Amino acid sequence: MSKSFNCVFDSRSNWVLPKILDVRSKSHANKPFLQDLGKAPVTFAEVEGLVDRLAAGLAELGIGKEDKVLIMMPNCVEFVYIWFAINKLGAVEVPVNNAYKGHFLEHVANNSEAKLVVADTSFVERLRFSKKNLRYLKHVVLFSMEGKIPEYCCHDLTPFKVSTFDELLNCVSVAPHVDVKYSDLSAIMFTSGTTGPSKGVMSSHAHTYMCAIMTVNMVRLTEDDVYLTCQPLFHGNAQWLSVYPALIVGARAVITPRFTASGWSSQVREAGATVTNMQGVMMDFIFRQPHDPVEAVNRLRAVYAVPSPPEILDAFKRRFGVETVIESYGQTELGLITSTPYGEYRAGSCGKGHTDWYEIRLADSETDEPVSDGQPGEMLIRSRKPWTIFSGYYRMPEATCDSFRNLWYHTGDILRRDPDGWYFFTDRTKDSIRRRAENISSYEIEMVLTSHSAIRECAAIAVKSDIPGGEDEVKVCVAVEAGRSLSPQDLVAWAEDRMPYFAVPRYVEFMDILPKTPTEKVEKAALRERGVNENTWDREKAGFKLKEEIRKEQAKAERRQASHASKEKVSL
Repeated sequence: MSKSFNCVFDSRSNWVLPKILDVRSKSHANKPFLQDLGKAPVTFAEVEGLVDRLAAGLAELGIGKEDKVLIMMPNCVEFVYIWFAINKLGAVEVPVNNAYKGHFLEHVANNSEAKLVVADTSFVERLRFSKKNLRYLKHVVLFSMEGKIPEYCCHDLTPFKVSTFDELLNCVSVAPHVDVKYSDLSAIMFTSGTTGPSKGVMSSHAHTYMCAIMTVNMVRLTEDDVYLTCQPLFHGNAQWLSVYPALIVGARAVITPRFTASGWSSQVREAGATVTNMQGVMMDFIFRQPHDPVEAVNRLRAVYAVPSPPEILDAFKRRFGVETVIESYGQTELGLITSTPYGEYRAGSCGKGHTDWYEIRLADSETDEPVSDGQPGEMLIRSRKPWTIFSGYYRMPEATCDSFRNLWYHTGDILRRDPDGWYFFTDRTKDSIRRRAENISSYEIEMVLTSHSAIRECAAIAVKSDIPGGEDEVKVCVAVEAGRSLSPQDLVAWAEDRMPYFAVPRYVEFMDILPKTPTEKVEKAALRERGVNENTWDREKAGFKLKEEIRKEQAKAERRQASHASKEKVSL
């Protein structure tokens, strides 16, 4: 924690969201806290008043300490109110991805044993579809962005009891006082699975506080800042890395309905944002938008972006008038393990380790033995303070034990560290590709290819080599931008100029869309199952030669010719 930040919550006993809200509602009572973009802000004192009423209403419905409550709502300030109200009762919020339906929704609800769901009316049909399979759910609280609940939404939800969000707000009783400790469970956040079901990450109040306070220090957040979040509130990024940091310091948090690349710069201006977050391809998508003469006319000083593509970073900062871009490495299970110091940057790096709070080891993923600086290894983590990383996967003891092999949490991510202590993300352990004795990062292949103007998205995977020895060949699955065309030959030729020859794909398959998990991550397990098929272009079978291959063949031919000439000279 930064010594320069004067935080009133230094005592671990105060690392509890309801306690922090209580303090801020008094110290910053009339200061704006939460705001839906385009609407009037709500003050800290007003937020606490609304949270108290909702907590009382939830208590009337039987929600108490350790009970699990699903939240299925769009991005809006009411999402935050209900999240805070759940925590005020010592209960556990379980945010549900807005894309979940059928089995995915049922798994989250049943695995978490949630008794109640607060759901927007747009999700009612999904509840109806799955109601026979929701084993623990007893109560549905309906919410509508328009305010009024259509009558049809209440029909055919038997056996659930149905209430409305407004009924909770109009509860006349007083919320019970609950002693919530920093070690108590605050949330269960479900991570998207690829080969198995999603796992519920159990996060204590201390864990979520650590995520928030590290963000405070990482972006140098103060009460004068405005934190804009374009991320979905059902993810930890929007909650713990945007709204919660604003609560801690007394800043204003502005919530957008969703991310839009074309509208991002105008949203920044409208919000008066000084800080915002980006994930995945957001920065690249924004950078590809047509230039706007006023896009740099804003208050934005810091962008937290994971990743921050080195090839466009400086131009992005100049174009949008951003003082600094910060990158980090983290997981829902852990929080932020590394980050780039404010104002510093090293191309491709996710920063330096937060070693005051975590033990960090890069190790061989098979043996857990440490690797040397400069060598890739799986990142293993231990917390130095209790309850500051996740408490396991809910009702999945085997997955929890497996992730903590040898008493280290195994991230499944491969990184390397340079002699100066900067970390560089290399790959996922399951996504690693080994070809011709070279370890290849699928992440780096994808980063290069997605910078091609015609490529919307792509995924690099390993396919079994036809050469004995258990090595791989590189295959890429590519989705092309609408209205654009791209041949596999042009793609490979373009890639060859931008990556090592051994990483250039042998196989290319064009697809309309890549298969996704409900959280919009590419489902690489499905792509591996496709393997090499009738739609796959094979560079070697097509007779396409890389420049390096041609050079090697020419050098080999020259050596053969020289050897032959030498033999002829000797024979004479």
